[in-house]
Amino acid sequence: MKALLKICILFVCTLSVGLSAAQEAVQQPDVAPFIPQRADPFITRGIDGTYYFIATVPEYDRIEIRQSKTLDGLKDAKGIVVWRKHSEGIMGSHIWAPELHQIDGKWYIYFAAGSAKDKWKIRKYVLSNTSKNPTEGNWREEGEMESHRNEFSLDATTFALKGQRYMIWVDRASDTVVNTGLYIAKMLNPTKLDDRQVVISQPQYDWEMKGHKVNEGPAVLVRHGKVFLTFSASATDASYCIGLLWADEKSDLLDPASWHKLREPVFFTNEKLRRFGPGHNSFTTSEDGSTDIMVYHARDYKEIDGEPLYDPNRHTRVRVLKWTNDGMPDFGQEYGDEVF
Repeated sequence: MKALLKICILFVCTLSVGLSAAQEAVQQPDVAPFIPQRADPFITRGIDGTYYFIATVPEYDRIEIRQSKTLDGLKDAKGIVVWRKHSEGIMGSHIWAPELHQIDGKWYIYFAAGSAKDKWKIRKYVLSNTSKNPTEGNWREEGEMESHRNEFSLDATTFALKGQRYMIWVDRASDTVVNTGLYIAKMLNPTKLDDRQVVISQPQYDWEMKGHKVNEGPAVLVRHGKVFLTFSASATDASYCIGLLWADEKSDLLDPASWHKLREPVFFTNEKLRRFGPGHNSFTTSEDGSTDIMVYHARDYKEIDGEPLYDPNRHTRVRVLKWTNDGMPDFGQEYGDEVF
């Protein structure tokens, strides 16, 4: 009888372990990327509703655009190379974070690049195209998008509010500490900034200073009477995360006091969901315009061999952006893309 009891206990324990393993396997999140190996993703819609996708490629050597009538169709759309890095001189290395914008009927790409001789001499540049379709026609090099500081200038984004267009970008934000912060200025036209250029955010909390003291990758969404500004912080490994600033849309956006920074990140590594180092996001909408969509990159593993910047597996992901009852964005930190 005792021997039979031991066998039964062993069977129940084995069955329990097996069920737990099976349940864990069932609960393993689906982290298939929207588009693999594309970082700093940006999706915009043309006047006719066509979706366009642009992002950093792991070779850092070219700019591609995908197009589709549907958001989901971007996954399998062919990437059209519209520009390649120079073999020498400026725009010759580290082609980073392109954004595609349609301004007054004309297309512009804002991107960062180093020089062929010094890949860390990062500056922001502009391309323009008068074609109706940005994957066609000729892209003209408009030159550097000059700003006053101009020491490590990158990640330019632009938005319009109440008839005024603004640019937010990244550069060194302090004379005493090596860090990067977020600058804002009005735009005189799509290729020139106004003289008043101010810092509205720089690292101040621990979560913004892991590995590197960084605020970068700004993205803007205007909703509910507020201007929401997401940004990325810390090194580009699993420490990378997204923070949030907001300002009243009626306030002076060039006054740093108008901007309120949340004390904690709003989107960060979640090991249970195999989401490591989420960051450098952008926003778009569903096809009917009723749902806000967040586009971002992340890895599905934590350990990186060597410099994180040269690990190619920052994959583009998309998820629904929800809203709280008081009109603040809910990024769904505890939820995977497939359920949120």
